[in-house]
Amino acid sequence: MAVQEMSRAEWEVMRVVWTKGAATSNDIIAVLGEKRDWSDSTVKTLLRRLVGKGALATTKDGRQFTYTPLIGEQATMQQEAQDFFARLCDMKKGAVLTALVQDTTLSLGDIAKLHAVLNAKAQTAPEEVPCNCLGDACTCEMKEASHE
Repeated sequence: MAVQEMSRAEWEVMRVVWTKGAATSNDIIAVLGEKRDWSDSTVKTLLRRLVGKGALATTKDGRQFTYTPLIGEQATMQQEAQDFFARLCDMKKGAVLTALVQDTTLSLGDIAKLHAVLNAKAQTAPEEVPCNCLGDACTCEMKEASHE
């Protein structure tokens, strides 16, 4: 299920709910209180926004609200990454991926999976990925060099 774009603060709240599976507003406030200097009302506002965006479901038990995710963590992260990469020039995506891999702690299993994916992609990869910048607004180094 696709959800409206989430702010960084909303992502923090979702990470708590995804980790717990279901959490009361007090649980979420307690966890975020250790991490962030947010007031109870700030967290409750973020929870209301996430319910409004269709990311969380809420049930009321007396005076307490329990929140459960309506969207999956992995699918949401993947959609967010795809949306981000869709905004980049195709020619520059490899450099961004390389930097992300260099800056990310990965398990041996993750590295093995990356090796397998890269080896498979190498079988059909072009020598060079063409630029897909819009019109004359291109800032690709290779295209700039050809303009000189």
